[in-house]
Amino acid sequence: MPSAPPSQLTAAPPSTLAAVISGRDIGILILLLASTTILSQFFRSALAVIAPELIHDLALSPRMLGLANGGFFAALLVAQVGVGVAFDSIGPRRTVGALSILMTLGAILHAFADSGPTLVMARVVTGFGCSASFMAAVMLVSAWMPEARWSTGLSWVFGSSQLGILLAGAPLAVVADMAGWRSAFSGAAVLAAVVGLAFFIFVRDKPPAAAASPPPPRVGARDGIRHILRIKGVLPVFALFGVAYAAVATVSGLWAGPYLKDVHGLDATARGLVLTLMAGLQMVAVLIAGPLDRYFNTRKWLIAVGAFSTLLVLCALAALPSPPLWLAVTLLGAASTTTAYNTLLLAHMRAHFPQHLAGRGSTTGNIAQLAGAAALPILTGFIPGLFISTRDGYAPDAYRLIFATLAASLAIGLACYLAWARDIRPSDGA
Repeated sequence: MPSAPPSQLTAAPPSTLAAVISGRDIGILILLLASTTILSQFFRSALAVIAPELIHDLALSPRMLGLANGGFFAALLVAQVGVGVAFDSIGPRRTVGALSILMTLGAILHAFADSGPTLVMARVVTGFGCSASFMAAVMLVSAWMPEARWSTGLSWVFGSSQLGILLAGAPLAVVADMAGWRSAFSGAAVLAAVVGLAFFIFVRDKPPAAAASPPPPRVGARDGIRHILRIKGVLPVFALFGVAYAAVATVSGLWAGPYLKDVHGLDATARGLVLTLMAGLQMVAVLIAGPLDRYFNTRKWLIAVGAFSTLLVLCALAALPSPPLWLAVTLLGAASTTTAYNTLLLAHMRAHFPQHLAGRGSTTGNIAQLAGAAALPILTGFIPGLFISTRDGYAPDAYRLIFATLAASLAIGLACYLAWARDIRPSDGA
């Protein structure tokens, strides 16, 4: 296929809408995008709270449980190139609608799993089903909203998505206790089917005025990726994108619970409350951070402040041998709050791509993010074995080195971003 000349690929065109779009249209779009991302977050987090029941009912070894959880993220990662091509060829509406079938099937497989391999299969199928949810939000918000409001629209979607993490905590535990975890996944399958069907019926890839415009140039899959990587300033954005989410997600999703137990002696209920607090703070912070780029007319420097603040928090956790519980909880909450800059980083990344490469551009960045989200837990997983465990669990110094490793990873990504990323202000697309 012919490719567009590089001169057309160095920046996204101004995002002007030829017709006034009603608030009702935007509301329906945000509601359905939020619903798909809530489901994705729920499925990502669902195994944590019911892990003991799964181990008992399916006779799972720790290795098989880890394989099942990793299978979900491996599927997300593998699917990204195909999802990006699908976005740019058939559009996010059809892509998400089709993949919702896999999401529903994966939930059903969870409900009927009778062994470790079946659970792994369920996680992989569900991972493929969820693989377009978040980047579809980037695609559709940038198509339906003016560029100056991209961060705001994304904050509505990604802030709401935290409800999925909250639902995968105490509510899932209650449902599993009352009706069994299989019933919980059966209900999730029904919701996935309803949301997928509603998404296909009500969502449109473009506003009416944009839909009537001439089709953009077609670019082959390999040419598209090559052109994306040649866009000025995009690689340092990818460098930060690969560690920004992963650094804090590794804390909240993997090490915060063990840290609170081993270092501070919190029981399961207390740990759950802290993790719920962290998710709630992140949801509120994302909603607040979204509009800030319009007020300050910068993305790069707001992102730099957020990343540097997160870096300071991780360094504090690494430097303090045994902080008092109130300080430890405060620092963990601060990490969840400062990481809200990720929404601005998504908008900054999207602003680099012309519309006809938006799908592949967004999913290429998501590959970096998912790779970081997989690599940092694996890397930090080797650290506790370097220390002699205490009677209460892993050594406090092991956690300090974990936080230091995450801080170093974020520092490298931030340094690349500060040195070579170019600011694309909201006013540039006005």
